[in-house]
Amino acid sequence: MIIDLLIHHPEALGTVLQKTPTWVWGLLAALVALGASQLVARTASLTRVAVMPVAMTLFSAYGLVSAFGSSGQVLGTLAAWLAAAAAVATIALALMPATPAGTQYQAASRSFQLPGSPLPLLLILGIFLTKYLVGIEMAMQPALAHDATFDLQIAALYGVFNGLFIARSARLWRMALAPQAATAASAPATA
Repeated sequence: MIIDLLIHHPEALGTVLQKTPTWVWGLLAALVALGASQLVARTASLTRVAVMPVAMTLFSAYGLVSAFGSSGQVLGTLAAWLAAAAAVATIALALMPATPAGTQYQAASRSFQLPGSPLPLLLILGIFLTKYLVGIEMAMQPALAHDATFDLQIAALYGVFNGLFIARSARLWRMALAPQAATAASAPATA
């Protein structure tokens, strides 16, 4: 509906933007800054590598519950979201099991040297825009909260974004745990 509205009545964009609460723009600025910081090579701790997918997963879950929580279909929607995230993470890890070239893990400092990448910024913007556009659609058509097809499509879209975040983090964690696993395997057994 929002796309149809903007195509046929582009002047409505101003009204939509004006009715957007100010805090949403602050959140967008913070998320863009976070994503933009990952465009350049940087060092990230093992904890920080885990925090990003967790934070984006929570933001997605919040988006689903806030949009569809009153519909009575929220459990099915959350199940579809989790299934999509698991499927995408599994496929992404199978198709690209290695970390990006230039990625290094320093066990002593428990940190990574990461090359710059636009992927985190794109995923962050994808999740934000999904939440924002769903909010607009729900304000214009509250009945969409009870449309199972719409709910499942949005859940699957969130799942795609989260699955890609999870796969990225899983590759890094696998890299961090690999030297420890090799050390544990070569250590003599004690009885």
